[in-house]
Amino acid sequence: MSTSPFNPSATASGRPPKTFAVLGAGITGLTAAHRLTQLGHKVRVFEQSDRVGGSIKTEEVDGWLIEGGPNTLLSGELAVDKLIDELGLNGERIAADPAAKNRYIVRRGRALAAPMSPPSFFASSLFSPVAKFKLLAELFARRRVRTTDVSLAEFVESHFGREFVDYALNPFVGGVYAGDPEKLSARQSFPKLWEIEQTHGSLIRGQIAAAKARKARGEPRPGIFSFKHGLHVLPEALAARLPAGAITLGASLDAIVPGDKWNVVWHDDVATHTQSFDSVVVALPAPALARLQIGTLGEKPLAALALIEHPPVSSLFLGFRREQVAHPLDGFGVLVPAVEKRSVLGVLFSSSLFPGRAPLGHVALTVMVGGTRQPQLASLPADQLLAAVRPDLTQLLGVSGDPVFVRHNFWPRAIPQYNLGHEHFIAALAAGERFHPGLFMGGQARDGIAVPACIAAGEKLAERAGQ
Repeated sequence: MSTSPFNPSATASGRPPKTFAVLGAGITGLTAAHRLTQLGHKVRVFEQSDRVGGSIKTEEVDGWLIEGGPNTLLSGELAVDKLIDELGLNGERIAADPAAKNRYIVRRGRALAAPMSPPSFFASSLFSPVAKFKLLAELFARRRVRTTDVSLAEFVESHFGREFVDYALNPFVGGVYAGDPEKLSARQSFPKLWEIEQTHGSLIRGQIAAAKARKARGEPRPGIFSFKHGLHVLPEALAARLPAGAITLGASLDAIVPGDKWNVVWHDDVATHTQSFDSVVVALPAPALARLQIGTLGEKPLAALALIEHPPVSSLFLGFRREQVAHPLDGFGVLVPAVEKRSVLGVLFSSSLFPGRAPLGHVALTVMVGGTRQPQLASLPADQLLAAVRPDLTQLLGVSGDPVFVRHNFWPRAIPQYNLGHEHFIAALAAGERFHPGLFMGGQARDGIAVPACIAAGEKLAERAGQ
């Protein structure tokens, strides 16, 4: 990791510099540490595992590139684009192959291309004439103000009907949250849609207005991208920009103790250590927040966050010879609605999306299993998991024979579910900050689950803490 100058006399704002403990070396914590360092502060990042990046995990093995967690990023997010430019990574970016434009959804046992434009929607066999009429009628929906939160399923059904929930929303939520739209909070899980309903009434009209506004500002259409060597390039670049010795791996937190200074107590394989800081920035997942001791008497004021549901998810990366897969793989992947009663949540066509994901003459598929739908499947060992998903791969994609390459990544607590009532957990985090001045908390449990949301959370943490 490279060194960078630290001015001990003044920050970028002209105020005296502070010392910060940053808990967690996922993308949120690394972004916050990077920005605080740039502002002239001194940071030390504590990470329990032996690597940086959190859920972002990339491997390169014998010509295969495996993403064990998130697979793509979306351009057009200001915090993301700014950070990538700042880190000098624009030359490493690769856009998704335009030929991989299709999105497939399973209905009646077949992978059907999802409509991507109004004409294709009305020509598609994925939805019935009734569903098509409901979507057309939604254009005329009036603005509404809801006094209480509702489930995401109820919210979307009120606009488009039940069929759209079953064959559009449900598979989409399975792919993004590995969750259940009947349980997710509309207000918390998709706040932009909640705002659009209040301002425009029609979700379609609101999306059209947002697209026009982006065009008027001269912003390009959002697009899917990654990096030549995978998403882990981003946390690695952030870590490399921090001063030498700023990241401590293998650090198990025992407590953070408020006072005139914050004492961070942690241990490693050798001993227990204590260090004092002016402030503490916490970028930990909810289970770790729930276990976090704040004080000397074993206090765990955020213990309630253990109630946030985190379903298990398995990612099964499978490599095949091209002739073993009959499907053209001309798209992003295929999503499976719960009503189809399959073993998989979805399959990403990894080698169709980006170059360099599979050796010449081969293709790579990333199969997602588990979530709230079938959590028991996610915990199966790789061989049993492969046996469970093979019938789906054969029937939906025409896969034959054994894979020539297999990599299994299991996340026992994968994605926090912003279920109905999630605002109480957010309130608990805010109360913790009010009760403990100098403590700043953010990340997946509070600010959104996607990588861009976590990057924005890190920027916001640094802005609040560094003032």
